[in-house]
Amino acid sequence: MIAIRSLSKARSGVPVLSDVSLTVAEGDVTALVGPSGGGKSTLLRCLNGLDGFESGEVTIAGHRLLAGSHSPDVLEALRQDVGMVFQQFNLFPHMTAIENVSLSPRVVSRLPAGEARSQAMRLLERVGLGSFADARPATLSGGQQQRVAIARALAMKPRVMLFDEPTSALDPAMAAEVLDVILDLARAGQTMMIVTHDHLFARRAAANVVELVGGRVTAVSKKTPPGTGVPGGAH
Repeated sequence: MIAIRSLSKARSGVPVLSDVSLTVAEGDVTALVGPSGGGKSTLLRCLNGLDGFESGEVTIAGHRLLAGSHSPDVLEALRQDVGMVFQQFNLFPHMTAIENVSLSPRVVSRLPAGEARSQAMRLLERVGLGSFADARPATLSGGQQQRVAIARALAMKPRVMLFDEPTSALDPAMAAEVLDVILDLARAGQTMMIVTHDHLFARRAAANVVELVGGRVTAVSKKTPPGTGVPGGAH
């Protein structure tokens, strides 16, 4: 589902990613861990076409990204299949939760308003926020806002979900709410790549834990996916 081959990226001549190669199978969860400044968030931005890169290539959800800039048509197609959740929630403050979640299906996928709203309600219920459908972001806790952001990303029925430190702006209780949603997605077989500093969560949620240090992959640990009950190993 994700194949990264020899990807390198620099900013102002300073390497940020150096010859990164990774693969993620359909239905697998990969956690990116490592010190701040190691290139984790930049790698996610390259996967979603938010950042270009100098060399290498990426294939994600059937879309191929090559070094250099990406055409608007390629990016539009990619972002219908790849959802992204950021550290900050980026919800539209003037819209209710259900309006935030139903917006992209209506505008991008041309889904009828009633159908988009019904789908949005199902997704809000899935993340435990059905009773907050008509609430505006300012009235929600940080954890609730992040769960709305996850529902919004899921509304486009993405083949891949990318999470960039989704709990870093949250206190432990709110973070636990969001991590539970992500674990539920993992159990349901959603392909995901997650940048996190929470090593315990990475081990719980991910079949693969990849360490990035100084823009390079320094370790890859693989284990049996969660919920199988079969012991796994690391190498």
